[in-house]
Amino acid sequence: MGRSKEFEENTVLQKAMEVFWQQGYEKTSMSDLVEHMGIHRKSIYDTFGDKHALYLKVIDHYGEFSTAKFKAETLRAKTSYQAIQYIFDYIIEGNENKHYGCLFVNATTEFGPWDQEVLEKTENAFSHAENFIAEIIKKGQEDGEFSPKYDNELLAEILHNSLIGLRVLVKTPASKERMHKIANFFLDLLSD
Repeated sequence: MGRSKEFEENTVLQKAMEVFWQQGYEKTSMSDLVEHMGIHRKSIYDTFGDKHALYLKVIDHYGEFSTAKFKAETLRAKTSYQAIQYIFDYIIEGNENKHYGCLFVNATTEFGPWDQEVLEKTENAFSHAENFIAEIIKKGQEDGEFSPKYDNELLAEILHNSLIGLRVLVKTPASKERMHKIANFFLDLLSD
């Protein structure tokens, strides 16, 4: 009879996510994962597979984590403008004061087109984000809050591209003031 697990998978997956998110894939060793996850190396392999398989599960976990956070906060917004403002603020001000950027962006820039599995996961996440933003913009246009001058899907693509750039900038010494200027410009563009 095998031993039962002495840990909760989502809890240790969250810990692995923090390590990969902060350090990246290449800089994260199995020793780092053992230390931060608080479980034995064998338990990691038995439960999640090798480092790459664990990383893919972490990307999925991050997707669930970030999607839930974004949707909960944007749904609380009284207006579409507030929802878009929240998205900018979330990225610029940090996720619980963590300025690691975005795990999807980090994965994309670290792996590029060389890892098809990572690429598929990040492309899927980017597509979902654009669709989500397009719906917020469309609602804002329907409510007269945003100008109908531009197609909501095009605006969502441009906004998402700006957000990706901001997710990179938050990892640099760029000032928050500079990033908020970018956000304010885009919000003005939506209203023109």
